Amino acid sequence: MEHYLIAVDLQNDFVTGALGSPEAKAILPAAREKILAHEGPVIFTRDTHAPDYLSTQEGRLLPVVHCVKGTPGWEIAPELADLVEKKNALVFDKKTFGSTALAAYLREREGEIGEVELIGLCTDICVVSNALTIKAFLPETPVSVDARCCAGVTPQKHAAALDTMKSCQIAVRE
Repeated sequence: MEHYLIAVDLQNDFVTGALGSPEAKAILPAAREKILAHEGPVIFTRDTHAPDYLSTQEGRLLPVVHCVKGTPGWEIAPELADLVEKKNALVFDKKTFGSTALAAYLREREGEIGEVELIGLCTDICVVSNALTIKAFLPETPVSVDARCCAGVTPQKHAAALDTMKSCQIAVRE
């Protein structure tokens, strides 16, 4: 049984760009170490928006242009970018917080998956959304999150998201 590692939105705009934070930058060494040591499949997600982002519902509610496809902010953080090739990782571009395409891809492999583990940014938006989406698609598959390799919009929101995931039977490693 394979242990899948999902690296959520570890992109420049969430680390040092428009929505970056010191907490996001601080998790990169642990995330790199975890991805390098991981022996199973690795999948990266990329938050992916179009130039008309501000006219979307998300853009109206979060009016900060970020992760526009093809821009430097959309790219995987340079501290991790080489791992996409090194780990032969798939990359899922997603237009919204949780990726149903990723969850469907995992459901197609349900019989070979022993666990799905998530790391990344932002704990309280895209990490929790993807964890819950995967749990909905694979209710009997263990889903976990490594809190050391995640950061939220704020430390308080990070903690609240971890609590939410625990409530939804997602194992949180701290």
